[in-house]
Amino acid sequence: METALAKTPQKRQVMFLAILLLLWEAGSEAVRYSIPEETESGYSVANLAKDLGLGVGELATRGARMHYKGNKELLQLDIKTGNLLLYEKLDREVMCGATEPCILHFQLLLENPVQFFQTDLQLTDINDHSPEFPEREMLLKIPESTQPGTVFPLKIAQDFDIGSNTVQNYTISPNSHFHVAMHNRGDGRKYPELVLDKALDREERPELSLTLTALDGGAPPRSGTTTVRIVVLDNNDNAPEFLQSLYEVQVPENSPLNSLVVVVSARDLDAGAYGSVAYALFQGDEVTQPFVIDEKTGEIRLKRALDFEATPYYNVEIVATDGGGLSGKCTVAIEVVDVNDNAPEITMSTLSSPTPENAPETVVAVFSVSDPDSGDNGRMMCSIKNDLPFLLKPTLKNFYALATQRTLDRESQAEYNITITVTDLGTPRLKTEHNITVLVSDVNDNAPAFTQTSYTLFVRENNSPALHIGSVSATDRDSGTNAQVTYSLLPSQDPHLPLASLVSINADNGHLFALRSLDYEALQAFEFRVGATDRGSPALSSEALVRVLVLDANDNSPFVLYPLQNGSAPCTELVPRAAEPGYLVTKVVAVDGDSGQNAWLSYQLLKATEPGLFSVWAHNGEVRTARLLSERDAAKHRLVVLVKDNGEPPRSATATLHVLLVDGFSQPYLPLPEAAPAQAQADSLTVYLVVALASVSSLFLFSVLLFVAVGLCRRSRAAPVGRCSVPEVPFPGHLVDVSGTGTLSQSYQYEVCLTGDSGAGEFKFLKPIIPNLLPQGAGEEIGKTAAFRNSLGLN
Repeated sequence: METALAKTPQKRQVMFLAILLLLWEAGSEAVRYSIPEETESGYSVANLAKDLGLGVGELATRGARMHYKGNKELLQLDIKTGNLLLYEKLDREVMCGATEPCILHFQLLLENPVQFFQTDLQLTDINDHSPEFPEREMLLKIPESTQPGTVFPLKIAQDFDIGSNTVQNYTISPNSHFHVAMHNRGDGRKYPELVLDKALDREERPELSLTLTALDGGAPPRSGTTTVRIVVLDNNDNAPEFLQSLYEVQVPENSPLNSLVVVVSARDLDAGAYGSVAYALFQGDEVTQPFVIDEKTGEIRLKRALDFEATPYYNVEIVATDGGGLSGKCTVAIEVVDVNDNAPEITMSTLSSPTPENAPETVVAVFSVSDPDSGDNGRMMCSIKNDLPFLLKPTLKNFYALATQRTLDRESQAEYNITITVTDLGTPRLKTEHNITVLVSDVNDNAPAFTQTSYTLFVRENNSPALHIGSVSATDRDSGTNAQVTYSLLPSQDPHLPLASLVSINADNGHLFALRSLDYEALQAFEFRVGATDRGSPALSSEALVRVLVLDANDNSPFVLYPLQNGSAPCTELVPRAAEPGYLVTKVVAVDGDSGQNAWLSYQLLKATEPGLFSVWAHNGEVRTARLLSERDAAKHRLVVLVKDNGEPPRSATATLHVLLVDGFSQPYLPLPEAAPAQAQADSLTVYLVVALASVSSLFLFSVLLFVAVGLCRRSRAAPVGRCSVPEVPFPGHLVDVSGTGTLSQSYQYEVCLTGDSGAGEFKFLKPIIPNLLPQGAGEEIGKTAAFRNSLGLN
């Protein structure tokens, strides 16, 4: 059922678009009706369905409604009968002002499928306004010397009706001196002038009061009256005359208040008070005239803001009156110049949301635009951003349809905030923006996706049953039921793995539980696959691999490999007293049968014969000297090193070291040969050393003495006495290896020579050089010699 419902709006959208395109190509003709203004609301204008050839039931099924600028409801469509009814009483003067004919444009909008019909309603004028003069009394000062036939302008009456219903005639009360003459203005209106038929005599009658009547052409006619009071003045034989009878000016509608519009000028040939001219607006209607004139200078200025859209032009009559009461008149034709002061307007007619994803081209909104300005100021362009998958298509005049340009993908973007921008072509350009939100409905087109393709979970051995060991998680980019995910264990590919008795999974949240206690020694790791399935139709699924690693517990203590702690004779480490601080004594080596942090070992010095003399590096177990050694330090030292793992709780073991301090035999760095004579001191024990060495290894000493003798013979010829040099005879340059039992981190070899001036034939041990292979048995002999010296207490 959901699929069928989803396809129905889709078909409607396609039909809607097709009809819009046909309308755009073919256009449409307007249906026009006419009614008198002030017709009562509810009046049946016409049967619109019949005139358009539409069935009555078709209006309801296709969602017919009337559309007017600004969505103001003036006409109401009865979709049951097809009658077009007047929603409220319409006043032609309010709707159109002086514009003739007064035509209101409506659109009939059928939404399913979309179709437009243009409907025009013309309001005809009725005679519902009477002529009105701007003043209750007009004052004319006429010299008695005025000749018959002289014309005096009179102010016109205002009538808001148009055509024959406006002012058609003026009459004046019967008298023997004046009659009224009628004339037509440039805008088609008629104005009266008072014509003198018989000369006035101030002495006979200094003042006259006449009634001026304005009649319109209605049936029956309406009228308005004003009083014309005539004061007869003494002789003034020159009336003011304007330099121009017509002034034409253009004023932008955005002109500031009090700005100068134009300057009019009149002259009077009389002298004195009769030649002084005063200016005034002839009509003097401050309500309708947005201008004011300076009575002395004739400057016409703006006193109220102009609006081209309300009144595009003004005809202002200016009268100049001298001190004797004579006057002249001119006309100022003011054209209001349109400026781009109205931004375009957008009226949204319909909006379809949400729009299903993966649907073909679909209409999502229909709207109209308008701009009350004129010319380029009223021409408009409509646009949206180019990076949106939508486009605008024009239909009827100033109507647009917003449609999808391609199929939408809800997972990429679930909603679109579309800004429709309407810009006019005026200077400066004005624009209006309207934001609409288009929602995209979901289709089950995405399978659940695990956050990882494989999961590795860890559980410590001897765990409690039903222990939560981890979770898997899958997400579905769809929404609603299409995104609801359930989890399950997939059948194991290993037939020997009892998966059902090892783990279980929560179908709702993907939590995994160990069903029984695990043994690291029996099962160190196993793996299986889990599935995630959504609840869409049809359902989509995916799977992921889960690997479970069993962690070992800390059940093994560290085991010391070196030095051996098996109760055998302890290994003694030899350290020269000349060793520098940080000298490597030995290295404690230990292992731990556990894994991970349970096998991370750290070392520390637990006990020492002399604290502060030795230190143990915590991470590698190296035992080094902490300071320089002195003669006062004991020769033998016992160190206890604690080896501890990082388990919880930690386990530990101890290693005992025996260190023996010796004098100058195993020193890694000795003075250079050139410095040997300066550092050598006579030692009476050297002779005993040579004798002892000869007794232990006569063969070795004999060989050494032989090479020394040959070297001394050559040195006596080639070098001064006291210098140690390498003999030129085939002296092998023996290097003594004292690495011995491995107390040093690497093997050291020393070059041996005898001083030329030493009668006792003592040895001088020089700096270590690059290791070479010793003659077979040489290392053993040196070791025996060192042991013999220690037994005698010589070192």
